[in-house]
This record gives sequence, structure tokens and C-alpha cells, in this order.
Amino acid sequence: MSATEAATRFVERAWYGDDAAAKATRLALRPLAALYGVAVATRGRLYDRELLTVQDTAIPALSVGNLTVGGTGKTPVAAWLAAQLRALGARPAIVLRGYGGDEPLVHGVLNPDVPVVASADRVAGIADAAARGADVAVLADAFQHRRARRVADVVLLSADRWDGSPPLLLPAGPWREPLSALRRASLAIVTRKAASVSRAAEVVAAVRAAAPGLAVAVVHLAPADLRPAPGATPSGDTIPLVSLAGSSTFAVSAIGDARAFHAQLEEAGASLRPPPAVYPDHHAFDDADVARLVRDGALASRVVCTLKDAVKLSPRWPRAAPPLWYVSQRVAPEGGAGAVQDLLHGVLLARAPGATLPTSTPPAPAG
Repeated sequence: MSATEAATRFVERAWYGDDAAAKATRLALRPLAALYGVAVATRGRLYDRELLTVQDTAIPALSVGNLTVGGTGKTPVAAWLAAQLRALGARPAIVLRGYGGDEPLVHGVLNPDVPVVASADRVAGIADAAARGADVAVLADAFQHRRARRVADVVLLSADRWDGSPPLLLPAGPWREPLSALRRASLAIVTRKAASVSRAAEVVAAVRAAAPGLAVAVVHLAPADLRPAPGATPSGDTIPLVSLAGSSTFAVSAIGDARAFHAQLEEAGASLRPPPAVYPDHHAFDDADVARLVRDGALASRVVCTLKDAVKLSPRWPRAAPPLWYVSQRVAPEGGAGAVQDLLHGVLLARAPGATLPTSTPPAPAG
């Protein structure tokens, strides 16, 4: 096990483990979490009272964010919302910080016709998007970035990570803000990958208790086909996910919630052996990582990762190595579709007040 994998597993255990050591770690970190909570609350009040400046943007902005550190499905949902806006007649752009270098590449695969702007300054990034011809910006991972004014805020919560326990703020837990922060959101979307429908319903209930009156939707980030990594030869071929049934699968991931990814593969019948390779979110794979993955992957029938990993691994993946595949995700609404459409129409009206809006629901982007 590499040092990065060990660090990832330590954090996972500290935040989500039920053993005595994990509980002791969380308890020891609670004073720091309390200080962090005071800082977050103070910053929020400064924005609420307009003591910190909120800047107007060149075009209307829709923010897509979360309350936790990764693992909610932000990238596929942001891409899905951008595709919805495009099909409704808008010219959207994705504006993001670009941390880790993988998200711009992923959006390029999911929506090849949608411009992607990476900028640490969201206001400047939106201006750049407008200069490229966009008339609406989808801000990825921006709920806490309040300096850029937005016409709507979508906040994602993961049912796969939900256990009903009171949220613990950083560093004792993965929460950036408490559930009460949802009161400044326009729409909450509960995402589920391998979690049950009933678990998603528990999260919906918690959202409604924390933010009465807030519109809530549920989407299933459903695993679809296996696709060859971008740039692989042959390209374009897909394989049904069920083809993994009964086979040994080497799972590789550097994402926010590797457990849900593994659960999706196991639900398809895959046997995860050798043991999965789990890296920190946004991990930058180097030559040593690739050599190790190729070596371990030779012991399995297939090497499978996520699109987020595939866009980084593919340029380094040796042609002589076992083929690299990724699991494509499909955004499937399961509840609150009307609330999503109302929000999108509101964004379109902010772009062009008085415009006639179409009522059709466009498909999700492929990938």
C-alpha cells in the first residue's frame, strides 16, 4: 500500500469508522471543528449583512455545490444541468476552479460542445465565459464561494455517505458547513449511487427538517456501460456493465467516495480482486502509480476506473498494458423533476427576461 493510499484510508476511517480508535480521533478533533464552525458562521454573517462584497457577474450564474468534502456527484450533476440548459436554448459554460486538473477534462468528455473555464477567480471566470459566447454560467463547487453573485444555488447531498449521525465539521468530519446552511440554497438534490431509495428518503427528510420550504429533488447516479478510456484504441466501443459478473475486476479510483464506486461494481457481480487501489480525491497519478496499477491489473480480467480517473490515467497508460475501462454514469431523476425544471426556467429568465421557454426535458449527457 502506498503512502497516499494509507493516508486516504486513515481519513476514511477517522470520519466514517465505528471502532474505538475512529471515535477517539473524532472526539479529539472536536475542539478544532468548533473553531472552524465559528469561522464559517462569522464569514456567513458578514456576507449576509453585506459587509463582504458580493460582485455582479457578466452573465447569470447557477451554482452547484455541496456541504461536504467531495463524494456527492457534483461533476456529473453539473454536466447534466449544463446539458439541460443547452437543450432549452441557452449557451452555457462550465466555470470551475480546476483543482486537480481532472474536472475540466471530464466536462470536456461529458459535454464536448460546452465551454469550460478554469479560474480561481469565479467572477473573472464568468467574464471569460461571456467573452466566449456563453449566456449563462454553471459554477461547479461554488456554494461556499459567495463573492460571485448567482441567480440560484443547487446543493448536493449524498445518500451513500448518510448514516443519520449529526454532521461533524472539518476536521473532525467531512462537513464544510452544517445542514442549516441549506436555508440559503434554491434547491437541494439528494444523489444516490449504491444507496437505497429508502436511504435517500431519510436524507430528504433531514433536508426538510433543516430547511423547511426548500425544494428537494432526488437523482440516481446510475452506472451504465463500460467505456474505453479516452484516447484508447479501439475507441467508441462499449461493454455492458453486467459483463463484469463473475469476473475479477481491479478497481482504481481517486474520487470522493470510493466505497460507492466499489458497491456499484459489486452490484453488477464483479469480484474486486486484487484489492481496489484507492487514492485521495484529485490524486495526480505519476509513473510509479501507473507501473503499480499495470502490474496489479494484469492479475484481473479487467481494470476499471471512473471517468475522473480515466482522463488522467489514459495519457500515461502503456499500449501493451491491459485495457483501461471506466464506468459511465447516467443521471436518472427519481423525484422532484418539476423543481429542477422550475429552477432551470428561472435561470433562463434571468438570462433573457420575458423569453418564451420550452417545456421539453432534454436527455442527460453521455458518459
